[in-house]
Amino acid sequence: MTDRLAQKYPKDSRIKRIVLSPLFWGLTCLFFFGVPLTKSMIRKLPPPNPALYELPEYELVNQRGKPFGSLDLKGRFYIVNFFFTSCPTVCPKLMEKMKTIQHRVRGLGDYVALVSFTVDPEVDRPKKLFQEARKYRANPHIWYFLTGEKDEVRELIVGGFKTAMGDSTRVDGGSLYDIAHSQKLVLVDHEGKIRGFYASDKAGINSLMIDLGLLVNREGGPGQRS
Repeated sequence: MTDRLAQKYPKDSRIKRIVLSPLFWGLTCLFFFGVPLTKSMIRKLPPPNPALYELPEYELVNQRGKPFGSLDLKGRFYIVNFFFTSCPTVCPKLMEKMKTIQHRVRGLGDYVALVSFTVDPEVDRPKKLFQEARKYRANPHIWYFLTGEKDEVRELIVGGFKTAMGDSTRVDGGSLYDIAHSQKLVLVDHEGKIRGFYASDKAGINSLMIDLGLLVNREGGPGQRS
């Protein structure tokens, strides 16, 4: 390189002396590589979403027939969805998206959990939820399927999560039935507070992942727990 530069500039050129100087190239590298690195190191993360609601304490039953609830999730961030196993419309697609989310959060270990609440607890007993969990290859240490008595499930979903839970209605007068419920995903922090509701489309899930990452890094993520 120095030979080409020497031919390009006259021997008595001041520019040549500067360009051929090791100091020049050192300062150039420092500028192009050091400045972006410094900016990345001092850049502050945006604040996480504020808490919207605080969930009441609850205890239901998981897919293994064991009591499971808010105390078991304390200290963990978790993503919630609502479904029922015989859903003829939106649930299969929603559960596939939860399966994708499980894959995306795998690097966070036990700092993050997924929780799927059935809106048909009279039918979706633990044995059925266990089959559903196997269907979607749910990691039993990360993804929990919860059921319980219908009144307590409804009270939690409607009163706690502030979302809908309807009664079963026949579809076109046939043997299939549907239950109105939210298709939103809910982000809950490590203190049991709701931090956001998200659409289950690609943009909504990406937004959820960003907000989850901010929470994990700012409010109790790896290396920050006492």
